[in-house]
Amino acid sequence: MQYNNLGCAGIKVSALSLGAWVTYGEQVDEDVTFKCMVAAYEAGVNFFDNAEAYGSGNGEIVMGNVIKKTGWKRSDLVISTKIFWGGDGPNDSGLSWKHIIEGTNAALKRLQMDYVDLIFCHRPDIETPIEETVRAMNHVINQGKAFYWGTSEWNADQIMEAYGIARREHLIPPVMEQPEYNMFKRQRIEREYIRLYKEIGLGTTIWSPLASGLLSGKYNQGIPSGSRFSLEGYDWLRKRLEGAEGQKNIEKVRQLSEIAKDLGCTTAQLAIAWCSKNPNVSTVITGASRPEQVDENMKALEVADLLSEDVLDRIENILDNKPKPLPNFR
Repeated sequence: MQYNNLGCAGIKVSALSLGAWVTYGEQVDEDVTFKCMVAAYEAGVNFFDNAEAYGSGNGEIVMGNVIKKTGWKRSDLVISTKIFWGGDGPNDSGLSWKHIIEGTNAALKRLQMDYVDLIFCHRPDIETPIEETVRAMNHVINQGKAFYWGTSEWNADQIMEAYGIARREHLIPPVMEQPEYNMFKRQRIEREYIRLYKEIGLGTTIWSPLASGLLSGKYNQGIPSGSRFSLEGYDWLRKRLEGAEGQKNIEKVRQLSEIAKDLGCTTAQLAIAWCSKNPNVSTVITGASRPEQVDENMKALEVADLLSEDVLDRIENILDNKPKPLPNFR
């Protein structure tokens, strides 16, 4: 396993990590979660990602149970949670001081931990002043309940505003962002955040490297039962696949599978390896519903070494969707 600094921060995260999202606490039981997490840990993974919204908190409960059962040394792990969607009450969601503090306490209780290493604002909150959120996150860290804070799916201007407020008020600034990034979703990582890597040392913990499984190739012949696209409540994913753009992407995946075949790897390994090659990606969050899938994903780092300039050019020719350049920032 390779370990990278999380942007300018001193903490190191495994180049490949394991996330709960739809799978743990929702799609598979705790026994399977245990096997998947053990397989990841034995492969060198130290970063396990979670959120209060995953399985309505069950993702944190299951992951906490597994960590307690294994007896792993807490200092060997990097654990995250994300705060935004905590319930149905008027103050159970968003990034108010109230919900950040109460949501953090509830997440720690579910995880059975005194602290998380990383805590993210899961989405921007247009109803809460960013300064209030910055002050609340600063308080969480000063209380020792998290070590670093960051954002997820915030735009560059919102991140810079939070950073500027923190510096002005002598508070702890955000140091990481968790955006979606894969062969079909590139604009934010490759264009919008460019100035942030240079100006504030932003680290990234990217999610959905397989575009919710599309880049694994398993949807090339339709939607198999039990897959993420078939789950109740994930109609938005299914619509993404069944639309015109989705069908175009499936054809691209078929062509990418030929490159994977030439390299002696799976299409999924190729897609994960491609993400890991970006120097601005601190860690690629993978998902798995079987320990064998974890083992397969971990081998993507070996595939990354095979991605020569010629191979990367072949991939670009298939994708033919390089992100459009942004106008010059002030």
